[in-house]
Amino acid sequence: MTVKEMLRGHIAGQGNASAEAPGEDGPAPSADPAATVAAGRASQELGIRRAEFELAVHLGLIAVVGVPGGGRPRVHEDEVARLREQPGFPDALVERVRTVGTAQGAALLGIAPARFTRLARAGCVSPVTFYLNRYRAVVWLFLADELASFAAREPELLAGRTPPGMRTMLESGVDRRARNWRSQRIDRLLDRTTDPWARTAVQASALDPVQLAEVVDDPYERAYLVRVRPEPVFGRPGSMAAREAMAELMLADDPDEILWRRVNLTLELDAAREGRPAPRPGDDGGARTTPSARSGARPRPGHQAPAAELATPAPAPPARSGTPRPAAAGRTARKGLLARVGWRGRGAG
Repeated sequence: MTVKEMLRGHIAGQGNASAEAPGEDGPAPSADPAATVAAGRASQELGIRRAEFELAVHLGLIAVVGVPGGGRPRVHEDEVARLREQPGFPDALVERVRTVGTAQGAALLGIAPARFTRLARAGCVSPVTFYLNRYRAVVWLFLADELASFAAREPELLAGRTPPGMRTMLESGVDRRARNWRSQRIDRLLDRTTDPWARTAVQASALDPVQLAEVVDDPYERAYLVRVRPEPVFGRPGSMAAREAMAELMLADDPDEILWRRVNLTLELDAAREGRPAPRPGDDGGARTTPSARSGARPRPGHQAPAAELATPAPAPPARSGTPRPAAAGRTARKGLLARVGWRGRGAG
């Protein structure tokens, strides 16, 4: 498939996007727990491989439901029927979860693999997953559908000279692939929960234990964040090397990314503490299961900035109150927040 064919298919797919988006305008799944099937059965009925099914769940293309008392999530029969009735089934679904590596991605875009790698390092395209090759090196995989979107949006980056700003950034050794993968993973986990402590745990997962302890100084709260941290709905544990690579890649490793995650963690932590306290030793567990007083999804305190904006320091977050505040009070609040996340300014020693 050439890049022109990709673009035609992508543009044609935009017309059916609203009809294909699960959980948004599709029929709501049945509330009957008996009308569900296991993940393996669902993937067979949808005509896709298990790895493709799990990626579709991760991307929010397939809705799943939890099992009371724990266990692996299941899929409503109504959801399977909805997907089977979509235009182009099953090829359209398979195409939306098709992943490619560097060589295939470059071929799809009609560019050299070296140029594709530069675009990925600069953050123009973001990996959706990875695997370890036989040398235990990380091999990033990209959604073919997202590459088509990029080609339609930024055709000038596929030919000609690399923009000076991007060239300078790459010459300094910047590589935003892991960072963008972390950002998308965190955003998708946040989309799956409105529980304030679970959302806090998602933000905390990007910080190492030292960084986390500096923001969350209560050891009981840190322990609770470990217990309530949402994990991917599916996904096999894999080898020890794969688990170690995952643990390493999940941690923010650039100063401005660390600051961004600490700010988001602080804001989510404040909201969680307002909703309910973390359980303490001797608690009966009520605090662990009591839902937040808020209903519906609460807007995230911030999103991962685009690649072009990440070279500058993260701006101070806006005031949480809906009423205007004097400029001096706003500066004081910002200084207080930055002090809590450990930011002392660029001139500090």
